[in-house]
Amino acid sequence: MAVYTEVPAEALEAFLSRYETGALVSAKGIAEGVSNSNFLIETETARYILTLYERRIDLDDLPWFIALMEHLADAGQPVPHPIRDRSGAAIQQLVGKTACLIQYLPGVSVSVPTAAQARAAGAALANLHLAGASYTAERPNALGLAHWQASAAELGAGLDSIEPGLAATVARHLDALAARWPADLPRGTIHADLFPDNVLMLGETVTGLIDFYFACTDLYAYDLAVLHAAWAFPRDGRAPLMAHARALFEGYESVRPLSDAERAAFPLLGQGAALRFLLTRAQDWLAPPSDALVQRKDPLPFARRLAHYASLA
Repeated sequence: MAVYTEVPAEALEAFLSRYETGALVSAKGIAEGVSNSNFLIETETARYILTLYERRIDLDDLPWFIALMEHLADAGQPVPHPIRDRSGAAIQQLVGKTACLIQYLPGVSVSVPTAAQARAAGAALANLHLAGASYTAERPNALGLAHWQASAAELGAGLDSIEPGLAATVARHLDALAARWPADLPRGTIHADLFPDNVLMLGETVTGLIDFYFACTDLYAYDLAVLHAAWAFPRDGRAPLMAHARALFEGYESVRPLSDAERAAFPLLGQGAALRFLLTRAQDWLAPPSDALVQRKDPLPFARRLAHYASLA
């Protein structure tokens, strides 16, 4: 989450008048993440999250995201319901941006998860995959292999300004992934971005899965690889946390056992997950918005993850 666009109180009050939320009490920008502007809204009746869509999101996909969140929430998953206004609309306009008000869920995003919390996240992801299997509308992964190739070409030698030789490293791994990326593994609706800051927890219990705006139809095991890359390493991406890695696999397979083919493909899928976040972080590192209340994220920890997964292949 982040803040790229400020919202005057008067505009926010007029926006909320469309809903049965009661009057505005407070609003606070959430300065985390890199993709949208987000605010914690408190009214006379409840708390909500307000999202203004900024980057990396095709607005034509928003109805798909909203319907997915409603589907998962209705299936009993800890996913926030989008809030519809008196006319039944969930997608709105606010200060010239497309916006959505969603349910606030309790819990905190842990910055340094324990192995037990990683296990809970693994089980939550598997439950999400099972619940999403009945969501039959499909959406291609816009941040898949074709996007990695295009991003690497766009960044070019700029990658070497982050670390000498990084452009060649990326190119080498892209060639390997293009030649070997699996196409016949189980697939369905995935989250594709289930980092600790997108999981709300109370103790070792998952209370919320949030930020579905990279969700798509892709390989379940790739989604698990994203989870592994996010939860099974320290922040600097150096030596993997083996207890966390074992725990998240145990949690996932307690709900949805992996096939032998998924297990065999995991090192390659891990390389793809690491490369995906290396490239998007490199884009933000080299060209951050100048007026955003957002912290840039170093791409190099994902270069280290990439090297780890490649060593397993």
